[in-house]
Amino acid sequence: MTFKKTMTAMMTLIAAVTMTCCVSNTDNAEYSPTPNPTLTTWKAGEKVSDKDVETFGIEKCFVSENISDSVFNVMKGKTYKDNCTVPRSDLRYLKVLHRNIEGETVLGELVCNKAVAADFIDIFRTLYDARYPIERMVLIDNYNAQDDPSMEANNSSCFNFRFIAGTTTLSNHSMGMAIDINPLYNPYVKQRTNGTLYVSPESGRPYADRNRQFDYKIGHNDLYYKLFKQHGFTWGGDWTSLKDYQHFEK
Repeated sequence: MTFKKTMTAMMTLIAAVTMTCCVSNTDNAEYSPTPNPTLTTWKAGEKVSDKDVETFGIEKCFVSENISDSVFNVMKGKTYKDNCTVPRSDLRYLKVLHRNIEGETVLGELVCNKAVAADFIDIFRTLYDARYPIERMVLIDNYNAQDDPSMEANNSSCFNFRFIAGTTTLSNHSMGMAIDINPLYNPYVKQRTNGTLYVSPESGRPYADRNRQFDYKIGHNDLYYKLFKQHGFTWGGDWTSLKDYQHFEK
């Protein structure tokens, strides 16, 4: 074989190897999709596909974290008021997924007490796998920590440092030990002394009649009720002096 033929053969071999490497790298890129930034930045309230969740990793979608500076800045002066007596270190920021009534996957967030964080992560993972519908779950700070607009939006929430209406007693929400789920359809109901009903939110009045059947309704046969009872929570729907159908506490 002449020198010229030898060099030609070597160049052909090098080109073949280079092409193989390029194809291999392209194949690898196809199997390493970029996670959806909605998940990597955790934009609560936004929808993602099941494929997005699979790519990102579902184990990253049910986590409990310390309260970061960015989250705390959202809470300051709203749910975490100037007179708040609960140490920031006692609270946790939860990332969870939930399904809406159409079965779509939605990013959710909660702030709760560290004592119940593991309970919530376990419960909401089970609810998600069971496709249990929760309409919205964003921090109530998005509603200026005001119950009425949050409830009217059917927003589920937990921590909010405040006193029980008309009293100097701290609500269990103040400790991050109570949660309200699908509140528009599971309102707070109390009979006044004149026999009329006080319903909160007022727009939830049609759902004060628990003999009716409707979406998002919590009852004794409901999966949500069963899971929270298994984890040692009490339900406001079992109270006698009033009914708070949205409310579970520990």
